[in-house]
Amino acid sequence: MPIYNWKGIGSGGRRRKGKLEAPDERQVENFLKRLRISDYSIKEAPKDLVLMKPKVKPKDVMIFTRQFSTMIDAGLPLVQSLKVLSDQADNPTFKSALRDINNSVQSGSTLSDSMRKYPKMFDELYCNLVAAGEAAGILDSILKRLAEYIEKNEKLKRKVKGAMAYPAVVLFVAGAVVIVLLVFVIPVFTEVFSGFGAELPALTQMVVNASDIMINNAVAVLICTAVFVFTMVKVGKTSKGRAILDAGALKAPVFGDLVRKVAVAKFSRTLATMLQAGVPIISSLDIVASTAGNKVVEEAIIESRMAIAEGRSLTDPLMESGVFPGMVTQMIAVGEEAGALDAMLLKVADFYDDEVDAAVDTLTTLIEPMLIVFLGVTVGTIIIAMYLPIFSMGEAVGG
Repeated sequence: MPIYNWKGIGSGGRRRKGKLEAPDERQVENFLKRLRISDYSIKEAPKDLVLMKPKVKPKDVMIFTRQFSTMIDAGLPLVQSLKVLSDQADNPTFKSALRDINNSVQSGSTLSDSMRKYPKMFDELYCNLVAAGEAAGILDSILKRLAEYIEKNEKLKRKVKGAMAYPAVVLFVAGAVVIVLLVFVIPVFTEVFSGFGAELPALTQMVVNASDIMINNAVAVLICTAVFVFTMVKVGKTSKGRAILDAGALKAPVFGDLVRKVAVAKFSRTLATMLQAGVPIISSLDIVASTAGNKVVEEAIIESRMAIAEGRSLTDPLMESGVFPGMVTQMIAVGEEAGALDAMLLKVADFYDDEVDAAVDTLTTLIEPMLIVFLGVTVGTIIIAMYLPIFSMGEAVGG
């Protein structure tokens, strides 16, 4: 995302300048209008070489948020807290961003508007919660909730990545073993078989043909694989393509249950955090939908937002979507009736965090023997195919 340098005159007649990371110049103009900057000029900053620029991780943001909350709670001024945290930041990219945010706050901008310059570090959810905290004078408690939210969200991501890592590694090893056998081992057997002068068994011939294709058309195989991967990535970036892939993920055997539970846990915790901060439910649902991570879930949340705008409850559209389990919609209904929706959503999130743990354990238990059997059958089939002609020849000699 490009960075724009801007200059202008503030509401008090003071000349102001700054930087903003934004997708286009129009976004910069909207930002300056919110700050009431007049007679402004905008120019895209020259692109620096950022090959060695370290990335800011969610863990960096979480630690900063927790420390920031503690400082504000202790009574330190906002600017002083930001200066201390920017000075002690180990990540140079994060250090630079915090210093720029501090300068922006000193120039009269709000903390939330200053953070919006860095959407990759402080997303829409983060900035909206900070804005709500600033408006209500409870920035310290909002930052504490944000730190807890980021921590639990990252914990959820680690669980899912851990569940996916094992099958990915086993499948990679299986693929590598099969390629090595087809490219280096099978040709040796093929030379031996050529001296037999007899027709090869069907299974052996199929493996030999696969080996020939792999060796003689290696470039074509690589190009086809690259095209397939590229196509899937492109399709996944389109709205319809992503909806199809995400719907398939929810219905996938074994993995689908885990994907659904992760989506429910994330939705519940994000919406609860927004509501606890005092953000209106319609605005909260807009942000929750944009951070859902699954197109099907996102569409269900958008439908719920539209229903609430029409005066209906949150429960009905969620139930109609078929994405959320009955237990979840019933608990949300109870929360709405009792006027304690945020507390009920937190209970749902905590429950589904435990459910994700159980689903990961079950997934690992199921996947491990399946992958071992798959690897054994794949390699075993190739080995048996290579020895079938030898067995046949031995029987012929014995007869």
